Amino acid sequence: MTDAALGHFGGAADGDVGLLSPVSASPLVAALTGDRAVLAAILAVESGWAAVLEKADLAPAGSAAVVASAAQPARYDAAGIALRAQGGGNPVIPLLADLRKQVSALDTAGIGAGKAIHTSLTSQDVLDTALMLLARNTVEAVLGDLKSTTAALATLAEKHADTLGVGRSLTQHSLPFTFGLRAAQWFHGLAAAGRQLAGAEFPVQFGGAAGTLAAGTVLTAGTSATPFTLADSLATQLGLAPAPAPWHTNRLAVTSLGNALAAVLGAAGKIATDVLFLSRPEVAELAEPRAAGRGVSSAMPQKQNPVLSVLIRSAALQAPQLLAQLHLATANFNDERPDAAWHTEWPALRELLRLVLGAAGHLRELTVGLQVFPDAMRRNLDLAGPLLLAEGVGAAVAPLLAEKDGRTGKEQLQDAVDRTLVAPAAEQGAAYRRLLREAVPVGAFTDLQLDELLDPASYLGQAAEISRRILAAYPDFSSSVTPDQNGANRG
Repeated sequence: MTDAALGHFGGAADGDVGLLSPVSASPLVAALTGDRAVLAAILAVESGWAAVLEKADLAPAGSAAVVASAAQPARYDAAGIALRAQGGGNPVIPLLADLRKQVSALDTAGIGAGKAIHTSLTSQDVLDTALMLLARNTVEAVLGDLKSTTAALATLAEKHADTLGVGRSLTQHSLPFTFGLRAAQWFHGLAAAGRQLAGAEFPVQFGGAAGTLAAGTVLTAGTSATPFTLADSLATQLGLAPAPAPWHTNRLAVTSLGNALAAVLGAAGKIATDVLFLSRPEVAELAEPRAAGRGVSSAMPQKQNPVLSVLIRSAALQAPQLLAQLHLATANFNDERPDAAWHTEWPALRELLRLVLGAAGHLRELTVGLQVFPDAMRRNLDLAGPLLLAEGVGAAVAPLLAEKDGRTGKEQLQDAVDRTLVAPAAEQGAAYRRLLREAVPVGAFTDLQLDELLDPASYLGQAAEISRRILAAYPDFSSSVTPDQNGANRG
């Protein structure tokens, strides 16, 4: 494509700003996962390694400061490096060439600071470590949002512990339920996934050209250092986890992180899917928080679309394919250094990070400002009428009924249900009460006792205790800094 054509379409310099991925189009996502962030992470690894070598007396004194000055991302053309990366298959190679030029220009004292750059490393060491650094920074931000979200969900669970609604199974009304339990179960999924993500490790990568540390062994010969102590020092320098050995072809660090990221998106997707249904006008049990300009339609001025949930769910639906790509790559990491499988990890892992970070911000805003309508929940509960209590009635009453006309007590009660279901919907409540009264002798159950059986509040099982146990199981996620709705939308 010609330069003129590129200019017409915006040009390569514009980069990917998220035009077709609104869930992750935010300044924070760009700052933590964009190309400039990747560039900064690679430079941080190279600068950190120079500091490690100087401290171990394996690089000239003062070289770390020169490399640190040269390793400022603003000095580099990310777009140009991306294009030149095609020559060697990864961005580290052209960036190193540029870094060496910058160090040479800044090394005015002639100390030989260039000797501290990349010595005994290979491109995979640097890029794997840089991506772990990028992931760690992103996950820290995600966990901050998740804890605010789970705190909001815990508050909803406690506030609505007795708010009656209807449970649904296979799209149909099933049993009486509480909104408190629904919020607690949302909390449960998200807190469990968040705890998994909080346990993720971000190990430093080291191994050299083939994972044998041959160059590092030569470098440290005759000194008190070893390639392993240097790697541990780099981990400390960057705030990453030490690794017992190179993991060039053992990709559990990547797939474990991918699993945790996908789990968070799955839990977030469950919440969004429920909110999408419960905010339908004909259900109207919930509504998203309102904000100027949100939920608009290009054609229908009256619409208030649940856009936060739509964006969150869109991220959740993309996660399985990205996670599958990470596992597919792992299974194809051939030899002692891989070929194309490694290259397919980078965009898949980064897109997972971008989606989780974007979705976490939207989910925080959704849950903090969620509008709950108990009256609508009760209205929908009452649509099913007393038939909703048929299971509980059967459990309490059937054992007390004597066999009649060859039918057990359970069969007699089922007959009352079957006869009720053929009545018009508006008459089913009264019909079921009448048929139930006919089937159950007053001596077995008085009218008052039957009325109590048909009270939805009487058949909630252990809903309150389940909620309590869920919140108690995750004290690290059930309380947090009080969410500030004004700061919920991070852009």
